[in-house]
Amino acid sequence: MKPERWVVFFLLILSVISGYLMSKASMLGRAGMSIFYREYNFLKVWWKGALLVSVFLLGLFALHGMIQKKTAPNKARTFHLIAFVFALTGLYFTYNDFRHTLSHRLLGERFHLGVYLFWVGWLVTSVLYLLRLNTGSDIKKTIDGPISSSTSSH
Repeated sequence: MKPERWVVFFLLILSVISGYLMSKASMLGRAGMSIFYREYNFLKVWWKGALLVSVFLLGLFALHGMIQKKTAPNKARTFHLIAFVFALTGLYFTYNDFRHTLSHRLLGERFHLGVYLFWVGWLVTSVLYLLRLNTGSDIKKTIDGPISSSTSSH
């Protein structure tokens, strides 16, 4: 199985776990979603949250792959690094918000864990592409491909 398939499978499993955990908000948090924050009612159904997380993570994975293939290695590395920093920043602000905003704190730890898993999926995707770029496998294929075929005929 190709490495990309394993990552997609990992992101899908992570999305399902994340959606399930977000659907397990505390009783008070669920009541708050029903009364005050109706736009988040879909998070009470595990598969809707999982679908949202998986669409975003798989879209991000595809975007990283497109950037990796279509741009120069330095630009790709910059993009992957910026995405990594955004994910770390998002994780920090989410953690800070869950600790200091009463309505978000009342959602419960399971809900929080589900949201943290979303950020972990983003971080894993960014790190994967940073490591893949640093191995030089894509660069080696483009350099060795045409050159090795022309030199082997001599």
